[in-house]
Amino acid sequence: MLEWVSRLAGGKRGEPVYPAIDAETVLYVIGDIHGRADLLRRVHEAIERDWEAGTAERRLEIYLGDYVDRGPESAGVIAMLRARIERGGVLALSGNHEAVLLHFLEGRISDREWLDWGGAATALSYGVNPSREAILSAALARAVPLEDIRFLRSLRSSYRYGPYFFAHAGVLPSRTLEEQVPDDLLWIRKPFLEHTGPFGAIVVHGHTPNAEPQFRPNRINLDTGAYATHRLSCLRIDSTGVALIGD
Repeated sequence: MLEWVSRLAGGKRGEPVYPAIDAETVLYVIGDIHGRADLLRRVHEAIERDWEAGTAERRLEIYLGDYVDRGPESAGVIAMLRARIERGGVLALSGNHEAVLLHFLEGRISDREWLDWGGAATALSYGVNPSREAILSAALARAVPLEDIRFLRSLRSSYRYGPYFFAHAGVLPSRTLEEQVPDDLLWIRKPFLEHTGPFGAIVVHGHTPNAEPQFRPNRINLDTGAYATHRLSCLRIDSTGVALIGD
């Protein structure tokens, strides 16, 4: 059973202090899932317990992308997110793996390129065996439900809530938050990760896996490599700052 661990960032061992949001709202931010529907179920259970124990009036779940590939249940993760969105209070962002999957389904990259990104696990989750298909992209396009395609195409590349900015990979430091382009929001690493100055908001992101969530003065990284580490990170943001819900 997932235990919820409170960790207010700031005031401990030199950790940064992060800004609060309005008292009426709680944000739950979930890192890279990569086909781990089992871990997503546990996070959902933890969110429900936490929400029921609180007094806020509104909640918003923000998913940072990379729902597919590598882990065994990409199709299951998408189905869970679609169902969650129908309930309301959910915002799903695109990761680079969703962008690559769409490119593959549209025939814009080769079978080998997609498989190199961990696509075999996604294909198998939709009942398609890559070793048995002459044209894998065509077979997968037939297997993926239209509703899942619509979900993938509906994903936003970023979102801002007050002093926080959410994107899968990060932002290009030389541009304002309003000027960011999808290519950087989905793919950037070194220029963003090495930047120590302000971005105009605290950037909450994934994309670059670490054993533990990273708390920096200008950003928070929630990618804990769920498909390999069996840890899916969830951040709670409210009127007291930030805390982790984790195991």
